Amino acid sequence: MWNTWREPGIRVPTGPPTPSCHSRYHEWATICTRLTVPRTGMAGLLRLARPGNCVMSAVGVGIGGLVAVHSAAWGEFAWPLLWAGAAAAAFTAGGNALNDVYDRETDRVNHPERPLPAGKVSVAAAKSFVVSAFTIAASLAVFASVWAFAIVLVNIALMASYEAALKSRGAPGNLVIAYLVGSLFLFAGASVFRSSIEPLVRTGILAALAFFTTIGREITKDIEDIRGDVDRQTLPHRIGSRRAGLVAAISLFVGVALSLVPLALGVLSLGYAILVVPADGMFIYAALHSAANPARSQRVAKYGMIVALAAFLAGAFV
Repeated sequence: MWNTWREPGIRVPTGPPTPSCHSRYHEWATICTRLTVPRTGMAGLLRLARPGNCVMSAVGVGIGGLVAVHSAAWGEFAWPLLWAGAAAAAFTAGGNALNDVYDRETDRVNHPERPLPAGKVSVAAAKSFVVSAFTIAASLAVFASVWAFAIVLVNIALMASYEAALKSRGAPGNLVIAYLVGSLFLFAGASVFRSSIEPLVRTGILAALAFFTTIGREITKDIEDIRGDVDRQTLPHRIGSRRAGLVAAISLFVGVALSLVPLALGVLSLGYAILVVPADGMFIYAALHSAANPARSQRVAKYGMIVALAAFLAGAFV
């Protein structure tokens, strides 16, 4: 007899013959499937997580790891980087779901097809998913290094603060987003940090470059959206589009200056020097057109960051 608990509408064996292990497993698997899938909507939770973004975060950590260590040491740090990549993917899933939780009312109008406004996932299930994803991210980061674990904790706090308060305040929110983008590479460096600081130097430069170019892109996007952002205190709203464009341009020029640091320190090879030139050209173009043509400027800055990543990879390989 094993009918100590019964779900309405689900048939559970109530007497002999005693079911085999296989049949018991099948019965309980059926119960769990019927109980969890309709209520939480696994497909809806996957959409909240945005698997494509999660994969890109893991790839970003992988790129940071390749930049951080010499090719001869890649095998030594394979496991820490795998843990770090999985942690980054879990963090991204939690962050995306948290964003949808806070934006669920506006999404009823702007994105009614998303899981929460469409009723495919309950708010309670989405919140539980956020907590679970962040917990998994922190737990996985422990296996990479204590420094990686610390970065995940800081990032969870910043992500929660951003969604709860900073998103609507413009510039502070831009700073948080820029840090979170840059911290992906810093996270990779922290995952392989043992005694030598060279991995942190390499990924720190990449993180700083990503930070400043992302600030430039975020401000430029705010300039582009100034008419629609009536409920946000963005930098263009506060100081005007022209001055905000100047701030964006300065941020991008700082990114260009930072791209020269690896050459001065000699921490990356000739392959980096070859590819960083077109990347800097894109950043300079984006800086000069940040106010006049913000849509094109932020797109060119995005492409510049992709080429800059390729430059860092080339510097690690070649």
